[in-house]
Amino acid sequence: MVLVALAAAIAAGCWVWAGRPHELPTGLASPVVAGSSGPAAASGPLLSSAPARASSSPATALVVDVVGRVHRPGVYRLPAGSRVTDAVTAAGGVLAGVDPASVNLARKLSDGEQLVIGGSTAAAPTGSGSADPSGPVDLNSATVAQLDALPGVGPVLAQRIVDWRTQHGRFDSVAQLGSVSGIGDAKLGDLAPLVTVG
Repeated sequence: MVLVALAAAIAAGCWVWAGRPHELPTGLASPVVAGSSGPAAASGPLLSSAPARASSSPATALVVDVVGRVHRPGVYRLPAGSRVTDAVTAAGGVLAGVDPASVNLARKLSDGEQLVIGGSTAAAPTGSGSADPSGPVDLNSATVAQLDALPGVGPVLAQRIVDWRTQHGRFDSVAQLGSVSGIGDAKLGDLAPLVTVG
């Protein structure tokens, strides 16, 4: 019985000895998490932040030059789809005494345009003073309100004339007024005696 017990104890000791963890020899590579490319990957999955940065990039901005009777004239960068009221707000609002009807606040802005608020910054037509209502209106310096006062020209068409001037720099001749959307030959004939190019 003693021999059987001794043999069982020796067998159990051998079994425990064989099952213990063995230390890896030095110099061998450390374990790598499956699917990773190196030891650093064992610390956790790498999340690429590039798509997040791309999706958070701002939409195309508009650059608008706001001049005239505003508190802070200057060049402003506004979000795409902004309207005139956004540019006026960015410039600190209009000064006292500006006629609200002189500009269409609901109009969408276009990149690179100059927004003139009020008529004080525009050059007065040569010859007569700017307050002379009987003289011809200078297409290159008239405000929206002055153009709107012409017969057959409403605020929408007046704004188109100013927009054309902003995009092309200036009118070189009265005939170029026919290039503005909404002005046909008949309307051009009616307006030609009432306008001039300074």
